[in-house]
Formats: sequence, structure tokens, C-alpha cells
Amino acid sequence: MFYSIIIPVQNINDYIRETCSRLEALDHKNFEILIFPDSLGKNNEEMERILGAKIVASGKVSPAVKRDMAIEYARGDILGFIDDDAYPENNWLNVAEQHLKNNNMIAAVGGPQLTPPNDSFWQKVSGAVFLSPLSGSARIRYWPGKKIQEVDDWPSVNFLIRRDDFKKIGGFDSDYWPGEDTKLCLDVTRKLGKKILYIPNLIVYHHRRTGLRQHLKQIGNYGLHRGYFAKKLPETSKKIIYFIPPVFVVFIVSGIIASFLYKPLAELFLFGLMIYVLTVLLTTISVGGKVKNLLISVATIPYLILTHIWYGVKFIQGFVFTTTLKSKLGK
Repeated sequence: MFYSIIIPVQNINDYIRETCSRLEALDHKNFEILIFPDSLGKNNEEMERILGAKIVASGKVSPAVKRDMAIEYARGDILGFIDDDAYPENNWLNVAEQHLKNNNMIAAVGGPQLTPPNDSFWQKVSGAVFLSPLSGSARIRYWPGKKIQEVDDWPSVNFLIRRDDFKKIGGFDSDYWPGEDTKLCLDVTRKLGKKILYIPNLIVYHHRRTGLRQHLKQIGNYGLHRGYFAKKLPETSKKIIYFIPPVFVVFIVSGIIASFLYKPLAELFLFGLMIYVLTVLLTTISVGGKVKNLLISVATIPYLILTHIWYGVKFIQGFVFTTTLKSKLGK
């Protein structure tokens, strides 16, 4: 099988240089690399030689549009999508091929995105937040799960799909970013009636946000789009697990108001908060078991609390108040 590895990017940067160098080390050598920046540099031919890739200018468009350009430019049987700030383990394509080679009902495969070992302390804290049991089923996106399983929504940072199936559904064909991968997966499972497999050992490493502000900005985008999708794409987004953070936010706001209006409710509200904080503290044990670093696991406590609150706030915004949600970059 021949693979086309697709990387959308605004411009050539240090991260993508790392990505390409890691791709060169893949055990499976039957692949091409396609990079889609906004524009080409003056030394584009030299850069293609250095990176071992074909570089195609896309214009200032969304990542979804850049990925859709694979339909025109890619030669592979399988399209492998990865972000410019991520890189795979050496066996990435071999693992994918084990599951794609002999079963055409499997349209796509995806796997976890781990925090790189060379990330900074606060990047590792940002990544560790997603390892908490309070992240629910989303944990398998950031840490290898126990088993291979079918999924109906998977991020494009680690996603491989048959080119023919990708073409049949018109690619991502999405106004949304982030969230374009949610629509793609919905098209695969509902329109094509095919499967997407989660494979625990199909691993990439994804650099995390460098500080709390950047972390919360990312979380806010996730919450806003998931809230909007819960009403627009309910087949995969209207799930109880996604509504827990907004319910928690409502609990906090209503609890504060009720405590002022009726004093006996203050004790009940504080008791509920204590239970929540105790649960968060207990999750540091699970996080610590994975990251093997006490300081990182402790630092996740305020990160995790703020993550829950901010995700909940933005989810409510997307679900209740947002009437249209499209990438400013367009299709």
C-alpha cells in the first residue's frame, strides 16, 4: 500500500522540520509527504529537498480546505493526516496497514496523541490534564487504551483513511475549524456505513500548549464547537459526557446565587464543591501513575478545574447562543 501523508500548515516552521525528519525514520518506506502552506517561499525547491516533501501553496484557507487538496494532489491509496506540530512513532504506517489491508469495511483508523518527552514542564501539565479520569472517554485520545474499538469521532492529528472513501464523501468539505474532523467521521460512519477503528498502538506525539492561557484558548474552542455540534450534528455530539462540564458551570452559578438568597443552601453548595475538589485531588494519583512526575500531576489540579469551567462556559455559548459557527478562513 502506498501512503500520502498530508500536513496543513500556515508556513514552514521548526515543528514541521521535526515532523518531516521523524517521517524519514518510518519503518514503512512506501509513502510521500505533501505539505500545504499558505504560500511558497523563495527557496521552495531547496525546502522540498530538505524536507523530502512536495510543497503546494493553498492560499490563506482553513486546515480542512488544505486537507481536502489531497484529493487532487495525493497519489496514495491511504491518506495519513497529521498536524505540523506532531510526529509519529516509527511503526505508524505498519500498524495502520495491519488493519486496513484486508478489510474494506474499515475506512479509517486513528490512535492516541501522546505528549512528547521533550515538551516543557507546562506543556506536559497541559497534556496531563487530558489523562485525568474526569476527562471520561476522551482519555483514549491522549493515552493508549486497553483495546481496539470502533469510534465515531476522531481528531485528524492522527487519522488515516482510504483515499477512495475520502473522495466519496467529498473530503472534510467543512466550514468548521476546529471540528471539521467530527463532520468527516460522521460522513464515514453514516453516509458510507463503514467503520473507524481506534488502535491503541497507532501512536503520534503532539506538542501541547505552552501556558495556561493557550491551554484554555484551545479548550474554549473545543467547548464552543462541541456545544454547537450538539444541536447541529447530534448523532455524535449530543452525548451525556459532553454536557457534564456545562451542568457543573450551572451548578456553580446557581449555587452562588442560591447561597446568597437562602443561607441554608450555602452549606449544601459548599459540600458539593468539596466533593468535586476531593475528586479532582484523587485523580492526581491516576495522572501521576502515567506521567511519573509528582510536580506535573499536582500542577494539573488548577488546570483541570479551570478546564472544566471554561469548557462548560464555551459549550453553553455554542449550544444556546451561537447561531452559526464557521471558520473565518472559509471553505
